[in-house]
Amino acid sequence: MKKKEENRKDLTVYLQSFSKARLAVAAGISIAGCWAFPWMLHIDGSCLGYSNSIWSVAVFLVLFWGMNKVLQTGFSGNAHRWFLPGVVGTMFSLCMVFGTQLDLKESVPFQKGSMWLGIAVLAFIFTLLVRYAWERMSFPYATTETGKSEGTQKSGMAVTFTVILLCYLLVFLAVYPGFFVYDAQDEYLQVVTRNFSTHHPLLHVLLLGGILQLVYKLTGSYNLGIACYTVLQMIVMAGIFTGCVEILRRRGMKRLGRILLTLYFGLCPVLVMFSLCSAKDGLFTGMMVIQVILLQKMCSEPEVFFEKKWFPVMLTAASLGMMLLRHNGVYAFLVFIPIILLYLRKYFKKALACMVGIVTLYLLINSSLTMLLHAETSENQEILTVPISQLARVYTNEKEELSKEDQQVLYQYLPKEALENYNPKVTDGVKIYFNNEAFRADKTGFFRLWIKWGLEHPFTYLNAWFMTSYGFWYPDTVIDVYRGNSVFTFTYEDSSYFGYEVEQPGTRESRIPVLNELYRRMSLEIAQQKIPVVSMLFSPGFQFWVMAFFLGFLAYRGAWKRVVPFVLPGLCYLTVLLGPTYLVRYVVFLWVMVPLLMWEMKEELTPQI
Repeated sequence: MKKKEENRKDLTVYLQSFSKARLAVAAGISIAGCWAFPWMLHIDGSCLGYSNSIWSVAVFLVLFWGMNKVLQTGFSGNAHRWFLPGVVGTMFSLCMVFGTQLDLKESVPFQKGSMWLGIAVLAFIFTLLVRYAWERMSFPYATTETGKSEGTQKSGMAVTFTVILLCYLLVFLAVYPGFFVYDAQDEYLQVVTRNFSTHHPLLHVLLLGGILQLVYKLTGSYNLGIACYTVLQMIVMAGIFTGCVEILRRRGMKRLGRILLTLYFGLCPVLVMFSLCSAKDGLFTGMMVIQVILLQKMCSEPEVFFEKKWFPVMLTAASLGMMLLRHNGVYAFLVFIPIILLYLRKYFKKALACMVGIVTLYLLINSSLTMLLHAETSENQEILTVPISQLARVYTNEKEELSKEDQQVLYQYLPKEALENYNPKVTDGVKIYFNNEAFRADKTGFFRLWIKWGLEHPFTYLNAWFMTSYGFWYPDTVIDVYRGNSVFTFTYEDSSYFGYEVEQPGTRESRIPVLNELYRRMSLEIAQQKIPVVSMLFSPGFQFWVMAFFLGFLAYRGAWKRVVPFVLPGLCYLTVLLGPTYLVRYVVFLWVMVPLLMWEMKEELTPQI
């Protein structure tokens, strides 16, 4: 008996000492986190308002509670189980700290040691939190579901389609004839003048300009032509979203979930804006949704997918649509091909035939359109956006240190007047003046200068690239890249969230002024950004990190059949980081991928009984 009591005492002493050690470690991490936390805050100067404030105590208490819970877990498993949490935690810390500095100072102080120490502390904390969250989420949830729902409910699909379309129609009446914006006039004029260029995807140019011109010829009304295109696109998007809801119904989504998803597709302002917008981004998103749904079928049931010819045909059509609507879709798809082939190595021949067929058809269609329309193909500035912005930033910031010879080489490709238009957040004002003839005559000279200046000014190059892309990965940014730019009906001020207007030759004829004013405020004013939590629902950076967190979790569990279909939109996301600026229009698809991923998470965590 004495021995047992002694053993109990020893165990109690050990647990108490361990508990004290854990609390001490948690307190140490929390103090370090409190010190590093200001690097993520949008505050300039000495941060005294935070450090000498009761709010720092609140931050400490929250961190201490969280770290204590995390350390109580006692993580098990091999070291590789820390890899993915480490990647997500480190990247999130980098993006938050870099984004804050870019927002405040338009540059990251790469040579500041205290910043890197802060990043290291934050990365350690977020790695612990991500691993803890993923471990807790991995516990399966009980369910009474008996399996997937089979068959098609045509009446249910009709209701879903009608609800989504009615939601769109209300906004359509408010913003009649629709949002005719983002290069819409340029695309229309290509059709009118028969002077085509591959600057914009020719399929969309023909679709938008052709419908508008046809209706104008028949009725004499530009607004009616814009309205016809807008209604057609609304119907297509409502149909795609209805199909998405129906697919999830077949996979077991309950009635409440379908109602919420239907209302989300019909009311989410971002999806509404681009379903009613003449820009190609709405249809591009629709094609990508179809691709992801079909890729899910391909990865989960490859034998069924290849047995039924309808699936490969649909994937081909959606992939062609995606690539013909946006040039960056081509690059993403080409990189995706080896990834899907590696995953489907047991069906390698069939998968390869499908992918090769898609790429071949794309090349035939695209080259045929270019030849038939005699489209101009001499522009190179779109693929040189990042180098152009980097050269312009070096010129702007380091002009006094640059040799006259180097400046003269630069002037061959970018006139001095163009370089004076440099805006750190958007490259359009410079790249529009890019001398394509000089580039074709001497590409080597351009790249030689670019490499030379890059070696001499590496941090300037990084800052130039980050400034045109950080809105995609920093959740707290306000999208104001066009601040001060005058367009047809207004001048951009605090926000450039959405173009909103009707470019010439159309004019706004609102039938519901109150709703029209609501969308104007969301587009051009800092309105939703003033509402805590709600503001994040409009943030591209927030949507990206939610998607990254979910995909990371699925990869952490080894659920690759659920991860692989979302690699394609992930690759599309990476391509926009090389674009001229950060705008919601380039990543609208994130707003659809997140709910689809949420369902993947639910299926992964809910065992079927």
